[in-house]
Amino acid sequence: MRVTPRRGGVPPRPEDAYRVGVMRRIAAARLRYFRLEAMTDDVMLIVSELLTNALLHSGTTEIGLKLTVGDGTLRITITDGMPGSATPKQVTDNAESGRGLVLVEALVETSGGDWGTSDSGAETWCSLPVPAETRS
Repeated sequence: MRVTPRRGGVPPRPEDAYRVGVMRRIAAARLRYFRLEAMTDDVMLIVSELLTNALLHSGTTEIGLKLTVGDGTLRITITDGMPGSATPKQVTDNAESGRGLVLVEALVETSGGDWGTSDSGAETWCSLPVPAETRS
């Protein structure tokens, strides 16, 4: 998805924020194609948070989303092409934002998956085990 680079604490343009929703719908369709509807709630939250993180913090002009399945694992990859790593922040109880990566980390840990940032920092990925009953 093409986006306008965000700098100086300016909120994302509404049309860029809207594109996150479009990408979520694409991810949901991909899950249906893979017959992984049981994973939809967790994957939608993860996709939303990782896309939003890239939109808010990377300063990029293009963000990519890829979902693949192999060897009993669903892999979600968000590419922004910019160096840096996605790191959960410590936030106060009164903070209005900043919990997204903490949520991603908790969901991934609960499912027995893994997540991280590529060595170059250009992509953030998440691997989740596919429920045994959906494997073929």
